[in-house]
Order: sequence, then structure tokens, then C-alpha cells
Amino acid sequence: MSDSVISQAMAEEAYQDLVTIQDWLRWTASQFAGNGVFFGHGTDNPWDEAVSLVLPLLNLPVDAPKELISARLTHSEKVRLVEYLRLRIDERIPVAYLTNQAWFAGLPFYVDERVLVPRSPFAELIETQFTPWLKSPEKVTRILDMCTGSGCIAIALAKAFEQAQVDAVDISFDALAVAEMNIHDHQAQEQVFAIQSDVFSGVPGQQYDLIVANPPYVDAEDMADLPEEFHHEPELGLASGEDGLDVTRTLLQEAAGHLTDEGLLFVEVGNSMVHMEALYPGAPFTWLEFERGGLGVFVISKKQLLDYFND
Repeated sequence: MSDSVISQAMAEEAYQDLVTIQDWLRWTASQFAGNGVFFGHGTDNPWDEAVSLVLPLLNLPVDAPKELISARLTHSEKVRLVEYLRLRIDERIPVAYLTNQAWFAGLPFYVDERVLVPRSPFAELIETQFTPWLKSPEKVTRILDMCTGSGCIAIALAKAFEQAQVDAVDISFDALAVAEMNIHDHQAQEQVFAIQSDVFSGVPGQQYDLIVANPPYVDAEDMADLPEEFHHEPELGLASGEDGLDVTRTLLQEAAGHLTDEGLLFVEVGNSMVHMEALYPGAPFTWLEFERGGLGVFVISKKQLLDYFND
């Protein structure tokens, strides 16, 4: 790989001079910092990105005991680390696709390029059972995870609402294959059901106490400006028309018919929230704030949907 930013001479120097896991974490973080990679698929800085790449490649947990960090590496392990570091920097492949591992709501998930890398602020809402908007979490028996992708939101919902059935829908058969793997890995087959569906087409007549939707929402302008890392993700999971709201339009028009009387709809639209006011002037969306960062998530009730869209 003569055109790599990490030349063979640099690699040979690393093999000779870098001895411990700590050494390799430091060097990897320095390479990330010096080569302009984009952090946005689970980390936001070079050090955390290095940890998320190096430790899984050594078959170690990302929270490995500190005593292990001083352990020495074999030559073959060093060669493997350089190989994957080159893929991350030269080809801008997100770490989660290199390790086939991502974390969401404190849970590990298998991911590959058939699905988006989990990063939704919904994790924070799930961990608190959607407090204070959901008044009686213990009464929730049916949940819909719209545009489930890897299934991470659906599985996290199942663990937070142990009494609920969770339908995990997606238009992509490829994404559903990954979701099925994660459902099996988390032994959630009795509670989470992967269903092929274009918005609500696959769940006719079904009603839910809670609908959580993370549809594609990147508008055309943002799609054109995305860092290279995002182009490894399926475009079907990102792009949604000129204003990023093509799927959201259908969702809002049809959601009331799929909610129980006290049901709530939570939708993530990210940066495309800027288009929502022009599209839905005066709509009763409640925009949420997050302690751990994130924006563009709103909640609306069945009654509010009926009042606004049926006027």
C-alpha cells in the first residue's frame, strides 16, 4: 500500500518502537489527529476512536482493566493494527464497520455496511423510559420501532419495557438481516419481531402505545457535504428527498391510525428540523433537549396528530 499515509517505513518503525497496548493506543490516536479523519460514528475525539479500534481488534473489551494496557503485543498483532489503521485513514471506513461492533444504550451490537452505525440520542430517552412524557411506562405493551436498521433501538426498547412486544420495521431486507442477527444475539426472539415494511405498509391495522421513529432525514444539501465516512453507510438510511423529510411526511400523515388513544410518537429528524416549521406551521411538536447531546427529536400525541392533520 505505497500510497498509504502510513508508509512502510513508518510501519516498520512502529513495529520496532511501539511495545505495549498503551504505546499503540497513543500512536493510533496521533495518526487519527494528524490525518483529518471525521469522528461521528460513536466517538468525538482521537483517543476514544483509537480505543474503539485497537482493543476490539485485540479481542479485548473497550473497558479492559488498566493492567492490560501495559501488556506487550506480538508482531502479528502489530501488523493487524496497522492494516486496519490504514483502512480507517486511507479509505475513511468507520471503526464500527472495521470491528463489526457498535454500542447503543450500553449494549453491544453487530453492524456492517448494510446498516447505519448507531448514534441516535434516543438511547437517553430509552434509558429513562421516555420520562416525563410517557406517564405510565408499565402499561406499555406494544411498541413500534420505525426504520430499525441494526435493530439496536428495538432491542434497547425491549430491555427497557420488558412487558412490551416490539415490532422492528424497515424497508431494507439487508438491514433486517442484520437486525435478526442482533435479535438472536440478545436472545430477544420472543419479544422483538423484524418486519419488512415501507413506513406502515407491513403493519396494517396494528396499533401501538409508543412509536419510535428514526427515519432517513438528511436533506440534499447536507448529503452533498457529508464527510467521506458517511458514504460507507447505506444511502437508503440517510437521504430522504430535497428537504430530508419525505419519509417523515408519510409518517406524520399515517401515525395517528397506528397509535392507541394515549399513544405517543417520537421522531428524530436531525438537522432537517429547520425545514419542519415551514412544512408544518404551528404544529404542536415538542422538541426535546438531551443531556448527552443531540437535537432534532420531537414528540407528538395521537390527539395532537388528529387535531392538526385533520383540520
